Amino acid sequence: MTNDLKYKRVVLKLSGESFAKPGERGICMDEVVHIATQVKKAGQMGAQVAVVIGGGNILRGSQFKQTQAIVNEATAHYMGMLGTVINGLALQDGLESIGCDTRLMSAIQMDGVCEPYIRRRAHRHLDKQRIIILGAGTGGPFVTTDTAAALRTLELDADILLKATRVNGVYSEDPEKNPHAMLYSELDFSTVIEKGLRVMDQTAIAHCMEHDKPVMVFNYLKEGNIQKAIAGEKIGTLIASKINTVTA
Repeated sequence: MTNDLKYKRVVLKLSGESFAKPGERGICMDEVVHIATQVKKAGQMGAQVAVVIGGGNILRGSQFKQTQAIVNEATAHYMGMLGTVINGLALQDGLESIGCDTRLMSAIQMDGVCEPYIRRRAHRHLDKQRIIILGAGTGGPFVTTDTAAALRTLELDADILLKATRVNGVYSEDPEKNPHAMLYSELDFSTVIEKGLRVMDQTAIAHCMEHDKPVMVFNYLKEGNIQKAIAGEKIGTLIASKINTVTA
């Protein structure tokens, strides 16, 4: 079914919060399996899928930044990276429970739990149509999982970075605070930076802009949106280097 694909190889960025029910923390396997089912369908279309996971449902390293906590900030970031591997294990079991062939790879070596992230090995897994789950961010502190997703998109020669969210795309303002906020259907990277739009962190955006890798921000909660995204349908917000117009 590859003829239905616009994007053959994709990196899907999931927040840790997507593994929990809205407003809650921890891991809800019903939410995990919902995501896993969509990822499986994307693979059945012929897409090669790499998933980068956040850990905010468990712990964010940045939460210690402005406190008097005893935990060093760098240590806190490592704790957050370990949280992403916990999420990765949950997603791996969720995918395998519905018949997917997966590999969990970590930027921090932990041989008893998962494979180390090696770029060439990751390429090979994707070529064999395995779904790979990439945990532990970049393996270093002070770097967000958004930036990790951008770097993996470049390393793995992915066609696009898919940023899965709980909202329909990129808005001019926070839609939860302003119900009249404008939803953009297309944006160029320069506009995202100039307007300070909260898509991903600035480093991640800069990497994608420098290497001309498009980013699609969309609502993963809507059934079928991951498949629609890889098919190139107009959902959410497409961010690229060259957009004819900024449209809503």
